[in-house]
Amino acid sequence: MDDLGTFGIYTFDFEHQPAGLMRESVRELEEQGWRAVWFPEVGGREAFTQAAVLLAATERLRVVNGIAQIWSHPAHSAHGAAALLADAYPGRHVLGLGFGGEPHPGVKPLTAMREYLDELDARKSAAPIRRILAAYGPKMLELARDRTAGAQTYHVNVEHTARARETLGPDAFLAVEHAVLFETDPAVARAVAREHLHTYLTTPYNIAKFRRLGYTEDDLARGGSDRIVDDLVFWGDLETVTGKLRRHVEAGADHVAVQVIGIEPGATARPFWRELGEALLR
Repeated sequence: MDDLGTFGIYTFDFEHQPAGLMRESVRELEEQGWRAVWFPEVGGREAFTQAAVLLAATERLRVVNGIAQIWSHPAHSAHGAAALLADAYPGRHVLGLGFGGEPHPGVKPLTAMREYLDELDARKSAAPIRRILAAYGPKMLELARDRTAGAQTYHVNVEHTARARETLGPDAFLAVEHAVLFETDPAVARAVAREHLHTYLTTPYNIAKFRRLGYTEDDLARGGSDRIVDDLVFWGDLETVTGKLRRHVEAGADHVAVQVIGIEPGATARPFWRELGEALLR
């Protein structure tokens, strides 16, 4: 998985953009030297269709589902789609899988993911399908280590990256998403960061994750303490932001997927991607 490079781009922007702008954006990323682009499946656009559009628009860029929700895609359908992308674009698609989609009350995430992987493994593919798991706790990280190429984490601090590397061991791939904001005024930066973090600080699964990382009830209340906000969103000037991103690599990440926040729906983070590329890729 070292073909993804040390840094990549993670974006929600494509959920709101017309196809033409998406194509322009990924072509520009490729021209700038970025080797990987990551996108989620949250706003209604289907994961594999979107991956196909981005792959078709580029020649070398790696496209990563980060993540495709397992309950939105029966295993046989996910396998068929991933197998076709692997055949059509050898080595350029990475299937990131995560616990999500239509709720299944009473089903534990670890059980659901293990059974999903069992179904995928029962099917054959002419071209190798590269896959990783969204993973935070030790047991899901162990499953990612044992059954896939590795793990992707989302909205975690540098301490979690070090813990994840310890669980995964030296060989499994570890990608870490991290949000950044180019704003030097602390009050403004934290206000934008709190708006971005609101969903994550108010949902049970994420709250449990943050508690495991040692954040207190005071850290999680009232939009988040300065401590948790500053840990989860790196803000400031370019030098400050990129310096903090490199701490994940020092802690054991193989790859850091950088998400620029503070972008209005329908707009683009492309100017910031250019700045980051100059600082991180040269």
